[in-house]
Amino acid sequence: MAERVVEGIDQCIKKASELKKELQRLMNSIIDGDDYAIHDTNEAIGVLSSLIKLKARKYIGVQGGEVPLEFKCPLSGEIMSDPVVLASGQTYDRPYIQKWLNEGNRTCPQTQQSLTHTVLIPNILVREIISEWCEEHCVKVPQRIQEVDELVTELDRNNLDSLLEKMSSSLSEQKAAVKELRMLTKRMHSFRADIGKSDAIPILLNLLASDVANTDTCLQEDLITTLLNLSIHDDNKRIIAENPLAIPLLIENLKAGSIETRRNAAAALFTLSAIDSYKLLIGKSGAFKPLIDLLEEGNSLAMRDAAQAIFLLCIAYENKGIAVREGAVRVILRKISDDILVEELLTILALLSSQEKAVEEMGKLGAVSSLLGIIRKSNCLRIKEKCVAILHDICSKDPTKLDDIRLDETKNNTLGNMLIEDETPRSKRKASSILKRAAASSSSQSQRSASWNQP
Repeated sequence: MAERVVEGIDQCIKKASELKKELQRLMNSIIDGDDYAIHDTNEAIGVLSSLIKLKARKYIGVQGGEVPLEFKCPLSGEIMSDPVVLASGQTYDRPYIQKWLNEGNRTCPQTQQSLTHTVLIPNILVREIISEWCEEHCVKVPQRIQEVDELVTELDRNNLDSLLEKMSSSLSEQKAAVKELRMLTKRMHSFRADIGKSDAIPILLNLLASDVANTDTCLQEDLITTLLNLSIHDDNKRIIAENPLAIPLLIENLKAGSIETRRNAAAALFTLSAIDSYKLLIGKSGAFKPLIDLLEEGNSLAMRDAAQAIFLLCIAYENKGIAVREGAVRVILRKISDDILVEELLTILALLSSQEKAVEEMGKLGAVSSLLGIIRKSNCLRIKEKCVAILHDICSKDPTKLDDIRLDETKNNTLGNMLIEDETPRSKRKASSILKRAAASSSSQSQRSASWNQP
């Protein structure tokens, strides 16, 4: 039996080595190629899927009936019922990481990395592997938990009905009711689902659209914050976004009001943008200009919320051009030069660098020099990888910037040093590609110069 286990592990290791080589070949083709076939991407996903399953089988063979560590949520220590991937790339059980985020945390619990966004992506493959393992070992497959939270009691539901009635009463009672709803939706996450099933959201939106809310900044802030709290619950996203009042009101409050109101309006647009169809709706509704203004003039928390919303909206290709036209590149480069939200803003810039207009604006604003400077002074591998990726896009679309690269290499050897230092493989590939293009461009110029000087 032991010999069969060892033999099985050896086969897993050999197969994994083969799959890694194939994945490396496919990723090189995708990353370095100016154009690549869709089937390369699909094939890479398939190989990655096989690697994950192979690793899971290896753990099963070695540990017998013990639960593989990869199947346990780092926060709960239990088998994950609904594994999701955080922006840091780490996998957690949804209810526990959602609770972490709901408490205001914006870092990865394991890596302490600042999160560029808080969207949770279902890790369907890990879920399937856990199910397979549970069935093989006669372990009950864990059921999905909606949220780790207090239960909503009948008293809470009666209280909700009372609060909704007060919404059509005097101003003082309206304000008190909205403030209590704000506290309830923040403290009791499962309460959000019950509110979504009631008439609360249309009532809140109608009150926000009234003249009363326009003249009372405290009421306005409480209404926006309550809508933000409600929008975190997935079922409420559709109810809010598809109400014709919602997105225009959020954008209007993003433009004016207290900084807290503007910040929470941005955060609400961010949570709604988790659904792809709403990304386009929000982008076309005029959200980018006030979001960029908030990024430019808000406090540190407001800037972060604005950056997160801009990032998520720009995942939709159609929104990238709008963001560039509204001045995103200029503001982002200015903030980066002031050492503000550098990693988050570089992530947005990397998305926008696929646009010709964005690259043209970056060239005019001295982005090449700025990015090379960040590479030299930063100790963060992720930041340097983002910088060289953006430089790669710039030089691909605007070969004249290769002259700037050659001048910098002569003086600082910025990209050359990346090839010999402890950088990520992707950084080295991008840096090498840029340097090869710069050398080829220099050679072509020398040949043309020589031909012109011939008698």
